[in-house]
Amino acid sequence: MANYDYDDALEALNFLKKFITYTPEIAIVSGSGLGDIADIIENKIVIDADEIPNWPSSTAPGHAGRVIAGEILGREVIMLQGRVHYYEGYSMKAVTFSTRVLAMLGVSEYIATNASGAINQAYEPGDIIAVRDHINLMGTNPLIGPNDSRWNVRFPDMSRAYDLVMLEKLRVLNLQEGVYAAFTGPSFETPSEVRVARTLGADLAGMSTVPEVIVANAMGLKVCVLSCVANMAAGIAPNSTLTEQEVLDNMKISSRKLATIITSLIRNQE
Repeated sequence: MANYDYDDALEALNFLKKFITYTPEIAIVSGSGLGDIADIIENKIVIDADEIPNWPSSTAPGHAGRVIAGEILGREVIMLQGRVHYYEGYSMKAVTFSTRVLAMLGVSEYIATNASGAINQAYEPGDIIAVRDHINLMGTNPLIGPNDSRWNVRFPDMSRAYDLVMLEKLRVLNLQEGVYAAFTGPSFETPSEVRVARTLGADLAGMSTVPEVIVANAMGLKVCVLSCVANMAAGIAPNSTLTEQEVLDNMKISSRKLATIITSLIRNQE
């Protein structure tokens, strides 16, 4: 069984390099039901994640489990079509393993997408929100444990976790911004938990992304997160019931819009 340590990451890295002979500039991670973003990638190299040594396999609905390298607007990218989650029973080291490998591969920008529940009543299902900060309510941190200085310093700064330059590019696209609160899941949050998150300043609730953002920052990557509102969080819309299918249905609708935003972001980053 993998320890998800530096040596395991090096083995996965060397496997990927057999197929990817260049250094991708940008990593893109697709969230639940958002795998269609891959349609904007040209000159694709597709790798089944199950073939990569030590790579954890996703069991979550809407996560295909593929790694796709190629180009968007002439810029070399690598995309994770799906991620693994803490609620699947994986350790935080496993959840962030792919982020470690991508950083070792040489990417400099990390664009993550996810599905979320809206706490902010100004949002509606289908909206795409530029995350400007987060609140970690998962009760743990992926950097807990012995520190490997080949990866990052012991105490990384998180005061600018979300790249200000990329945020400014997203403002040009008139996206709303918000703060993302990460819960462990897999149960949806209770109305009282949502009220607590709102009191703390959260606009969105979700079950992913924050561990990877912490590690990406620790390894020096520029981070951008686009959160797709799948539903209103518990207690925000009276008498509503939250379901997995609702999330996947709304994400399917959002996928095309998200692809357009990512293309515009990459174009404006040139």
